[in-house]
Amino acid sequence: MQRVAFKMYLKPGFEEEYKKRHQTIWPELKKLLSGTGIRDYAIYWDRETNILFAVQKIDGEKSSQEIGVNPIVQKWWDYMADIMEVNNDNSPISIPLEEMFYME
Repeated sequence: MQRVAFKMYLKPGFEEEYKKRHQTIWPELKKLLSGTGIRDYAIYWDRETNILFAVQKIDGEKSSQEIGVNPIVQKWWDYMADIMEVNNDNSPISIPLEEMFYME
């Protein structure tokens, strides 16, 4: 099992829309994430910087970036592109974070 953390950037003024979209996350996307071993996935928002901090556990060797070729994920990226800072392919700009401490 891997623990992965990363940060993304929310555009100012879209906090409620971001929450709303994730409260109604597509069932097929949730199934895909679970099916690739991603679980215990949480995203936190820093109000001062508009940085989204995400942490997830992944069973197996697959990374969350590897599922980016899936059409469901690409459709989700397109759906979220108007409220987040994104790359040219509409994937969210995502900066991996190094784990400095963990307590189970």
